[in-house]
Amino acid sequence: MQDPQTAQCPPSYSQVLAQNAQLQGQVQALLAQQKVMLQTHSLHITQLQQQILELQARLGKNSTNSSKPPSSDGLSKPAPKSLRVPGQRPIGAPKGHPGNTLKQSEAVDVVIEHFGPAQCSACCGLLVDHQVVERRQVLELPVLRAQVIEHRRMRSTCTCGAVHGGVFPADVIAPVQYGPRLKAVCVNLNQQQFVPLARTREFMADTFGVAVSETSVLAFTHEAAEVLQPIYQQIGQAVQAAPVVCADETGIRIQGHLEWLHCAVTPSLSYLEHHPKRGMLAIEEIGLLPPFKGTLVHDGLQSYKQLGCAHSLCNAHHLRELVYVHDSLNEKAFDGWAGEMMDTLLQAKREVDARGGPLPPERLQWFEGQWLALLGRGERLNPRQEPGDSFTRKRGKHKQSTQFNLLARLRQYKDDVWRFATDVGAPFTNNLAEQALRMSKVRQKVSGCFRTDEGARTFFAIRSYLQTMRKQCVNLFDCLVSVFDGQPLKPDFAV
Repeated sequence: MQDPQTAQCPPSYSQVLAQNAQLQGQVQALLAQQKVMLQTHSLHITQLQQQILELQARLGKNSTNSSKPPSSDGLSKPAPKSLRVPGQRPIGAPKGHPGNTLKQSEAVDVVIEHFGPAQCSACCGLLVDHQVVERRQVLELPVLRAQVIEHRRMRSTCTCGAVHGGVFPADVIAPVQYGPRLKAVCVNLNQQQFVPLARTREFMADTFGVAVSETSVLAFTHEAAEVLQPIYQQIGQAVQAAPVVCADETGIRIQGHLEWLHCAVTPSLSYLEHHPKRGMLAIEEIGLLPPFKGTLVHDGLQSYKQLGCAHSLCNAHHLRELVYVHDSLNEKAFDGWAGEMMDTLLQAKREVDARGGPLPPERLQWFEGQWLALLGRGERLNPRQEPGDSFTRKRGKHKQSTQFNLLARLRQYKDDVWRFATDVGAPFTNNLAEQALRMSKVRQKVSGCFRTDEGARTFFAIRSYLQTMRKQCVNLFDCLVSVFDGQPLKPDFAV
């Protein structure tokens, strides 16, 4: 039996109540902790689901719905998908196009006459009355072999004993040298057609029978760039004074390192220059855009926005981003605002093209109302994502969705997006600048990176000149011949 003195007394009623209250408090704390954990897990699950959707959408990015180049599509190249209205550009040449149909020419260089038998098959008489009954022409190149032009300086003696001598032309300075047309062919092949040095040498040997070394071809390009330096600088000054300029940049490999090729172009002028940096430092050191006071068309790079000029954003980029939101993120299943934004932009572009200039105030007001309504619809479906609780909150700026960032940019820079419809000469896209950069990327793929900084400067100076002359419809071979004649043809800087 238990000793009565050591037996514990049962707890009192007040002690039971206190213990019960303590246990209830612990239960409530555990329930609250469980609720927080469930909320945290639910938030984590939501975030993981969102990440899965973003990763799946990222896998669907290609050249048609993002800024990725077509070369990155690989073998799984998407089917062509144009935003043009059917019938907008019918197949075939437009009305009034002269065409390039093969026709007989009145200027004939060589005539070969084909006669029948010399005697009549009926009476054996001589055939004397010859007439042309049909003509057929063959367009053919002459035998391509280099001419050797020998200059001989003569000395003449008068009967009085005085001696008089001839003088060589000023451009004939060596016992043996290359002529302007031969140099122009080499530079055209290497700098305009992107034929590598070795294949340029092979072409000259096989086609013209001239053994030109790779070093000589390089020397020709450096000579052309040196002669073109004044014109190259004048092109930059003319671009700087233009009312509307398209600017862009792309990566370029020089001596195995990544540098940046910057361009500033107009419909009739092209200026290319490279720099180790991409942003504001490069823009300031190149010095072309900081003094510019017209309208600058670009893709939205933050460095361009720091310039004190009017800005016009490239809507080709916006259309690709809207295609990505509309298709890859399945926005059309919820509201379809992205697709309607594309239709609104393209409708405005068609009206601007039909008028040949900015839209009238009443149409601009209507488009502005449509645009703001679409922005509101998109923002209601894609609100700002606020940070979670203290357990999941990360330091720094909270990441927003692709849709939210696109809508915020389209609202913040609304005037720059619609500059094509309000300002004279402002284009709908920045394709003019992208086309100027594209050939440099092609050259890099064909011939590899630039091995020296001097080679890059030479290439971009010559390309700036040739692109400018191509835009002004001047024969490029004649331009290069004039360069090596010492009197290069100059572009029209006022157009």
